[in-house]
Amino acid sequence: MATLYTQQSKNVSKTWLLMSVFFIIIIGIGFFFSQYYKSPSILYFFVIFSVVMNITSYWYSDKIALKLNHAKEIKEEDNRELWHTVENLAITAGLPMPKLCIIDDPSPNAFATGRDKNHAVVAVTTGLLQILDKTELEGVIAHELSHIGNRDILLSTVVVVLVGFISIITDMFLRSTFFGIGRSRDDNNNNGIMMIIGIVLSILAPIIAMLIQLAISRKREFLADASGALLTRYPEGLASALEKISKSSQSMLHANKATAHMFIANPFGGAGKKVSNLFLTHPPVEERVRALLNK
Repeated sequence: MATLYTQQSKNVSKTWLLMSVFFIIIIGIGFFFSQYYKSPSILYFFVIFSVVMNITSYWYSDKIALKLNHAKEIKEEDNRELWHTVENLAITAGLPMPKLCIIDDPSPNAFATGRDKNHAVVAVTTGLLQILDKTELEGVIAHELSHIGNRDILLSTVVVVLVGFISIITDMFLRSTFFGIGRSRDDNNNNGIMMIIGIVLSILAPIIAMLIQLAISRKREFLADASGALLTRYPEGLASALEKISKSSQSMLHANKATAHMFIANPFGGAGKKVSNLFLTHPPVEERVRALLNK
């Protein structure tokens, strides 16, 4: 019978498999472009530039995420109950006390960010604090601390950057092809076939990259649910919290597609539920609850 432990192990393996596919796509695109434009340096540029982007995002992703979502840092005296809940669970998880932020928003939600466990931040909305009881809040906080412990946020940031990078370079190729940049009229007859392949690749690559991003995001949510339940020893608390959060059809005031995957639930509320499951940043709540309760 599947347990929370086997769920955790399977999701880790699948996530790294998806990440490997992601890097293969980038290398493949870089190789094709280097062949098309007859410049091996293009492939080196792709690899180096993606590394530089990842390093930059590593240092500043948390500040950007907090700013985009209007999160404000609080101290212990601002909300002692929330502070002590986070502090106690962090001690149980063997993690340093993260910075704590509150988002003034009636939509119930939460997310964690930070480059590592020593520079982590947990943010919750005022709407979340209003509708959850103590055990449910502990379940949500444990979920977010699990993201920190599992280094999910760093992984998510890398994926976001790679998706953006793929979109940029494929758009550049389409534009250069349209305006006839980078190819001479003396090139051989294979140019037409190469151009068609390049155009198809440029259209499909961002779509494939986005699907991989969403798949990784969904896998990390299942893993954080499982890890959070192990931390509190009470999966029913998180399951109940997820059900309450899912009943809210209200979109967050500052919902942003760039950070939507970081939240415990879809920040676009009811609007996101109309999209096919294939394009959702989060797995359906029903599936998450079943996994938590081992049904």
